[in-house]
Parts: sequence; structure tokens; C-alpha cells
Amino acid sequence: MTKQTFDQSSEELWVTAVQVATIWTARSSPRDIDQPGISNPTNIDEWVNNLTFETTSALSDENRIQTQTLYGEAVIITEIKDDWAHVVIPTQSSVKNKRGYPGWVPRGQLKKVTRRKWQRKESAAITSQHAWLETENGEQVMKLSYMTILPAERETTDRIHVVTPHGLYFLPKHAVTVFASDQGLEKRCGNDLLEAGKHYLELDYFWGGMSSFGYDCSGFTYAMHKANGYQIPRDAGDQAQAGHKIPRDELAPGDLIFFAYEEGKGRIHHVGFYYGDGKMLHSPQTGRGIELISLKGTNYEKELCAARRYWQPEEGNS
Repeated sequence: MTKQTFDQSSEELWVTAVQVATIWTARSSPRDIDQPGISNPTNIDEWVNNLTFETTSALSDENRIQTQTLYGEAVIITEIKDDWAHVVIPTQSSVKNKRGYPGWVPRGQLKKVTRRKWQRKESAAITSQHAWLETENGEQVMKLSYMTILPAERETTDRIHVVTPHGLYFLPKHAVTVFASDQGLEKRCGNDLLEAGKHYLELDYFWGGMSSFGYDCSGFTYAMHKANGYQIPRDAGDQAQAGHKIPRDELAPGDLIFFAYEEGKGRIHHVGFYYGDGKMLHSPQTGRGIELISLKGTNYEKELCAARRYWQPEEGNS
């Protein structure tokens, strides 16, 4: 269940104050070309579009990026050095840290808010690929990602008044789903995970990506589960250790399938959605976009090593 609640003990929260904050392996990880991704405000479109295949590949090959957070997503600061904050992300579970996914983020991309002012009975989740945050007079302020979740203040005829790190703004009603903050988004079935994911066919892969500006393999599966009411671990290896184990002959659409080196006997390196009929929906690798492929005759067929299910059947169909 995707809830907009927080476990930090203080009455103050640190939240992401840019459209997408990239969580880096080290303070020295960003390069000059990454400036649009570490500034405030960020320009993720500019950053991604200016990267070449080589500079994009280096983000993973040189272990520069860990993950990302979306506008309004809470973090816990564990250390501050110069203009950087070391954080853990409670909504992204990981074996790397029991409190959440760890890494470094520019301190200027975070903002302190009070729990009392931040939390609301309802939350608004962006359900279109992108949505513009707007002022009262309709001026576009920030281009936000799919599954950005913000506290909802009230509804107007065609917009949702939302609480943000920068004050009260608006989102177009057609681009969001409003839900009870303590209940989370509605839990849906496996086919709904696939329907959500198909909207992103051909979207370029991005290492560490957790937004609709670009997903990596496990970021894609994480986001589609989030959109359908399930909070799962961040990385493929962790996703393969949780959920319900599914035998290969019982695979159903929406199940996660995992792939490991050494023809399935080594370390897990990839995850995708089982689509049915021997097909997979996945975000493959740098230089390729999200795709729907047949497993037969591919290296993936040889490397398939596990399957897990997080979704629940619709009532009456279990």
C-alpha cells in the first residue's frame, strides 16, 4: 500500500524540493554535465537529453547513481558535509540500510517542513506521465513525474489544491488521483500493473531512474507497483527476496521475473514483468527503451532464475 505517511520522530520533516532528486553514491559522483540534475530547480529533461550514450553508461559503469526521489518525497538526513546531505529514503526499502535506501543528495534539493503543515487527510498522486504544478492564475511552475504524491488541500472544478515544499499550488484534476492518506492507493491486480507500464513503452532507460523522465529496470517495476497500491523494495535483488514465490508453471500477468548471471545461477542483475504468452515488459538497459519482448531464444530465457508476486487478485477472482 502506498501511503503518504512518515516514520521520522521529529515534528519536522525533510522532503524533496525539486522535480526529481538524484541520490548519488558519493559527493564527488556528479560531473559537470550533471549540473541540470543537481541544481535547484532541476531540469531533468535538459539533463537527460544532453547525455550521450557514453556519459549515460558511465552513471552505472562508474557507480555514480544510487536512486532518485520525487518532489515531496520524505528523506531522513543522517549526515551533512559541506553542501551535501547523506540521506536514507524510508519509502524505498533496501538491504543497504534498514531505515531505507541510502546515498548523497545536494542539500539545496531538500526543504524542511513541519509535520503539522505537511500532512493532510488526503493525498494527490500524479497518474499521467507528467503534470505541471501551477500557480493560482495557471502559470506553469514545475514539470512533475508520474507518481509524485503531494498532500491535497482541497478540490476546485478542474484542479486540486496541493501542499508543496514551496507552498500551496495546483495540479490539473485530470492528471491526478486523490486518495485517503492513511489508506493508500487502491490495490489492483496484475493486469493493471501491465496496463500502467504499457504507457511507458519506448521511454529511454536511465540508470537509477525512479521517474517518468527515465526508469531503470527495478525503478520501473517499483513505480508500477506504487501506482497500483503496493510498496515493494527498490532493487531487483531485494524484490526477488520478498513477495510470494511463484513457480514458473504458475506465472501470471503482472508477476515479476528475475534474471541472474551464469545462466541463472549467479547474481541477479535484472527484473521485468511477466506479460503472458512467454513475453516480458521491462526497462532493459542504457540505449534502449521500455519494451515488450518474447523471452524465447534470448539470453533472458537462459538467465531466468526466480519469480515473485506482490499483487492481489480482484475480490471474487481469487
